[in-house]
Amino acid sequence: MIAAKYKILHPKYLVLIFFIMLGLSFASVPLYDLFCRVTGFGGTPQVTKKLPTIVANQLVTMRFDANAAGNLPVRFQVKNNKIDLRPGEIKNVIFQVSNEVNQDLKVVATFNVTPDSVGKYFNKLECFCFEQQKLAGNEVKELAVSYYIDPAIVKDPATKNVKDITLSYTLFEVDKFRN
Repeated sequence: MIAAKYKILHPKYLVLIFFIMLGLSFASVPLYDLFCRVTGFGGTPQVTKKLPTIVANQLVTMRFDANAAGNLPVRFQVKNNKIDLRPGEIKNVIFQVSNEVNQDLKVVATFNVTPDSVGKYFNKLECFCFEQQKLAGNEVKELAVSYYIDPAIVKDPATKNVKDITLSYTLFEVDKFRN
């Protein structure tokens, strides 16, 4: 009597639902990444080739943070960890990474901007992030970031009062692989 009250799905529909859910789970990571890059969600900076056309008359302090993950045998630092700028000005910052062992390393950097609401206004023109960097034993390398803050930041109610922005990088060793 209970079975007659509830309709039971045919097994082929259950298999179809399973494969749809499986496909969505694999698609979720690239879709989320695309969403973050387009909207700046979670402090994800924008990558652009477009140069700003105006400069806002408001000062913002940019702070830079450099970290090495885990037991990575490197010294990773920024040459100037604080810069004052006006939104629309193009600025450059130099990071320095020193391999402190006598063997080659392959590293990659990830980044984030805080506060999160600023990510969509932080525009990188050139960046070493997500690019594999090879460091020879005991090598010291300089890595550049060229960026600007979109002047529209001063018109957005969520960001118009932001005076401090932090760009944080974390350096990771690329997993070793054999060809």
